[in-house]
Order: sequence, then structure tokens, then C-alpha cells
Amino acid sequence: MWPMLNSPWARAAAGANTFDADSGTVLPTVYERTNAAAASAGAVNLGQGFPDRDGPQWLRQAAAEAITEPDVGPTNQYSPGIGLPVLRQAVADHQARRYGLTLDPDTQVMVTTGATEGIAACILAFASPGSEVLTYEPWYDSYGALAALAGAQLVTVPLRAPVFRPEVEALISRISERTSMILLNTPHNPTGSVFTAEELERIVAAAAAHDVVVMCDEVYEHLVFGESAHTPVLAVPGAEKVALGISSAGKAFSLTGWKVGWVTGSAELVNRVRGVKQFLTFTSGPAYQWAVAQGLDDDRGFFDENRAELESHRDLLVSGLAAAGLEPTVPQAGYFVLADISGVTDLPADEFCLRLAARAGVGAIPVSALTGQHEASAELDRLVRFAFCKDRSTLEQAIRRLSEGIGRAAA
Repeated sequence: MWPMLNSPWARAAAGANTFDADSGTVLPTVYERTNAAAASAGAVNLGQGFPDRDGPQWLRQAAAEAITEPDVGPTNQYSPGIGLPVLRQAVADHQARRYGLTLDPDTQVMVTTGATEGIAACILAFASPGSEVLTYEPWYDSYGALAALAGAQLVTVPLRAPVFRPEVEALISRISERTSMILLNTPHNPTGSVFTAEELERIVAAAAAHDVVVMCDEVYEHLVFGESAHTPVLAVPGAEKVALGISSAGKAFSLTGWKVGWVTGSAELVNRVRGVKQFLTFTSGPAYQWAVAQGLDDDRGFFDENRAELESHRDLLVSGLAAAGLEPTVPQAGYFVLADISGVTDLPADEFCLRLAARAGVGAIPVSALTGQHEASAELDRLVRFAFCKDRSTLEQAIRRLSEGIGRAAA
């Protein structure tokens, strides 16, 4: 029925973890599969990274009023393809207040349907067919799929446990005449590593020297813990010539379903991304854009409160995983804790996660689902990702289940 579905192009775009060679069908993403397995087993779902609770009520009320009160916000019709002016201005103001960046909201800020669309548009705009796209692994799963859709090859450098620091020279050494893009992600999903300004400076300088575009996914910028600090890629000297930053409201405001993101950079680079984006969703929900603009102008203390709560939940989960016999790392940022399962089982992480849901009642994601499935990523196959962006009671229930059932899952 669908002759192209079993083509090499379709298989590459789907990725090793989402293509069934026997049936020739594209499978749901690892997140959808984890959610389904957890629901089927009645498991506590620490797989996909979404909060148990919605973001601030006042922000949700702003969106509701924008829909129902025509004098309050925008209409419910198409907003400009580049985004509502009020949101583009709010993004520019936010970047200026927090990072000292100067952006023209009319030419250097573009609103997207979540960061994922921004990532897609960037990769499709700059990853030419036959080129190579460099990134660190594990990665956010759309990177590999979008590189394949662009006809490019993803070339990776592993972030090695337990510290997950980016090996900058290893990445730079892989830049060649075939390289079209470097994809960065800081704060990093799923390791929680926060790249330093010096690390970013070296990568940007190398990219500029080779005329390579850098895309930096920064959606966890407001979820950085302790003494760590986020450096946006556009704050790095020379980045304005080669780099694009991507962020969104979903993680910052605990409203992941709103799907409001943005791309920032030079007018030239943003315009090239816009050339692709206009043929994806064209535009996003105006009420959500309106509300997000209000939140960026004044978060009313939510960013600090949310970060403090997440940090306490991180510490709770780290302690619980260690008590269950796993070896967790302590992330600097984000939603996730990675834990090495070597101390409890010899099973590969994907098989362990299936048993963990069915026998212990806890859903999690194997980090191998976020890698290139090659020899360099073998050590990552011992790692499992657990989300701590949940209510404390949810985490406590998961920890009890792990304590009682991890032996059954490991057998």
C-alpha cells in the first residue's frame, strides 16, 4: 500500500529504534512505546519527560482569555508565520535581560510549533544531502531522524559516564569538508550536562573556521541547578555569524503540550530557517503565543520555584535509585537522572526496561534508544533514563516499587 515505506530513505529517517524490518513499518517513538508499556502494566511512568502537574494557573488563564475575550489578546485566526509580534518582542527582551543579548524581534526571532519544529526547520535548511551532521550522543531523538530526512549522515561523539563532559577536541577533529552542521544541546538531554562558555567558544570558533552552521537546543535553560549556569550559544564571541539558538516555553513553564518555541540568530540565518518553517506548520496557536509572551515578560517567580522543586525531586530520585542498587549520576540540569544498571543485571538496557515496567511497575527509557547503535555507544547501553519532573508522591511510589521489584526485573 505504501511502497516508499520500506525504502532505504524511509528506514534511515525512522532510525534503528523505530523501524521494524520484518513488517516494513515505522514504529512509534521510544516515548510513545514507553508510555504504552507503562500504561499496560499499570506502571509509574518515569519514562517521558512531562510534569504531573500543569504550569502556573495565571498563565493558563491568560491563554483562556485570549481565546474567549477578543479585547484581551489576538484573534483565533492565523497569526503571522514568523510569530506574534508581542511574543517575538518578549523573547528578545528576555534574552536581553538574562544574557545581555541584543536581538531584533522583527528579523532575528522566529516562533515555531515547539522546539522540535525549530530543530526540524534548522536541520532541513542547512544539512545538505550527502553532508555530515555532527553531534554528541546520546541525543534528543529527532536529531537523527531529521538528519536522515535531509539526506545527511549523523556523525557522533559520545558523552562518557559518569561526568558526561563534551570532548570538544574529539568533536572538532571530526569536522571535514563534508560537514554542514553541528548540533549542540545544552543543558543536555538526557545527561543533564551543562556546557561551559569555554567549551562552547571552542566549538563555535572551529565551526566558523570551517564555515559550518551550529544549532544549539537550549530548551532546559531555566532548569539549571546549584552553581551551574547556562550560557546561550549566541552569547559566545563570533556566534552571530554561524549559530542559531532554539528554546521553548514547554519545559520552562511546565506546559509541554502548548508547543510554543522559538529560533534566534542573525537575520540571514533565521530567514533561511523561515524558508523551511513556513512549509511545515506555517504558524502556531495565537492564544498560546500570547500567554507565553506574558510569562516571559514576568514569570512571577515561577522559574525559581520550579527549579528549586525539581532540584529536590532530583535528589530524592538519585537517593532512591542508589538504594535500589543502581548507580545514578547527579545531573546539573533538566528532567532526567541516568543510572547504570550494571550492578543489578547483565541484561541490555532495553530488555531491562521492559521487565522493569512489567515486573516492578516502573516505566523508564533505555539510553540506547537515543544513540547511534554502534560500538562507540556500547557503554551507553548500560544506562537507563528516569524522569524526576513528577510529583513527590509519584517519585516516592516509584522508589518503593523499585526497592521491592528490581530483583524481579533484573532476573
